[in-house]
This record gives sequence, C-alpha cells and structure tokens, in this order.
Amino acid sequence: MKTTPCQLAEADVLRLEKALDYHFVNRGLLLRALTHSSYANEYGLEAAHNERQEFLGDAVLELCVSWELYKRFPNTREGDLTRLRSSLVNTTSFACRAREIGLDKMLFLGRGEESQGGRKRDSVLSDVFEAVLAAVYEDGGYAAAQHSVATVFSRIWPEDPHEGKKEQDHKTCLQERVQHLFAGDRPVYSQIAVTGPSHARLFTMEVRLPDGRSFRAEGTSCKKAEQAAAAMALDVLDSQGA
Repeated sequence: MKTTPCQLAEADVLRLEKALDYHFVNRGLLLRALTHSSYANEYGLEAAHNERQEFLGDAVLELCVSWELYKRFPNTREGDLTRLRSSLVNTTSFACRAREIGLDKMLFLGRGEESQGGRKRDSVLSDVFEAVLAAVYEDGGYAAAQHSVATVFSRIWPEDPHEGKKEQDHKTCLQERVQHLFAGDRPVYSQIAVTGPSHARLFTMEVRLPDGRSFRAEGTSCKKAEQAAAAMALDVLDSQGA
C-alpha cells in the first residue's frame, strides 16, 4: 500500500482537539477518519479511508447521545427519548456539527468529489463526523467518546422533553411538503457563511427546493439557521397554497 500524501496541519489538529476536548495519542486514526474513499482511490491507498470508521461511529454516536438524553430526562418515556434522539442523530445534525468543529476544512477529498461539491454535502460531512468520533473511541475508549459527544453537542442539548419536537417541526414539515409537491425529491441544505468569534458564531444556512427556489436564514447554530430557513420556505409555500 502506498504512503498517504495527505498530512494534518498542526494548528488544525489542535483546534479540533480543543473542540472535541480530547487529545489524540494515535493521530493515524484521525488521519484515516478524515480521508474520504475518493481520495484513497485517487492515490491508490486501498482501504486507507474512513468508511469502516463511519460504520463504527454511527453506533458510537447513537449510544453516546442516548446515554446523555437518558441521564438528562430520567422521567421521560421511551417514545419521547427516541424522538429527542432522532432530532440529534441524523445526517443534517451530524453535518452541522462537522462544520462547527471545522471538519469540512480538514477533510481529504479526491479531485472529482471536490469538484462536485462534496465538501459542502451533508452526507459527506455527516460521514466524516461519524468517522472522527469513531477515531476518538478507538484511541481513548468509550468514556472519551462520551465526553467528546457531550462537548460537541453542548450548545444544542434540549432543555426539556418537548424541545426536540418543537425544533424539528419546520424541517420535518418542509420535507414532507416538498416530497409531496415534487414527486419524492427533498429540500437540500447548505452552509453559506459563518461569522463572529468562536464563542459567538453566527451561521447562515440555505435551503434549496427542487424547483430552484432558495431561502436563507441566520442562527447561532447550523440547526437553528436551518430551522429558520425551513420556516421561511414553508411561509412562501403556504402563501401560494402549495
């Protein structure tokens, strides 16, 4: 197997470790987590990419989020806990977390995937987020992964058992409406800008409908900005009787 030409910038690693509140002993695990299969294929690296870590990270994140919600809401029923978890454990949520901690800038992509906008796609960013949390688990064990998940999600943990439902309404309603109007197509979310200091970030997100219309909104997290953009799109569809 060829030696990977990609290298991690020290400053980027330190910023990521701060965001995760975790220091990697084996940075090779992190490097693999940040390597997309398109990059590995392009450079003949065989299986030196993050797909296996995505598989592991998916399970790690579901367990860690479940445990945090289980602790936070000791009197909440299973169905409500499941709904709360679904609002946090999904492709859009993971992609937002990936952007917030800078994984979109650290990801190694092949030229073809890069030219097709892979660095901005929720599916790609969600996968790398899963892979990085798997790397934390591999490197430091469950306790380290649990702590990193609690840290990364710290700003968006629901305050009460009903909050997750409230936050998810606009996006869920918009997706259902769009799928009905456009034969199963879905709205696409993308990040437009991030402004402000690290402790007070402001995110601008866009939702684009299958007919080309787009709506932008700002929020203190990707999730809140997406919710606001979805609400704007719903308002327009409602006004048109769609």
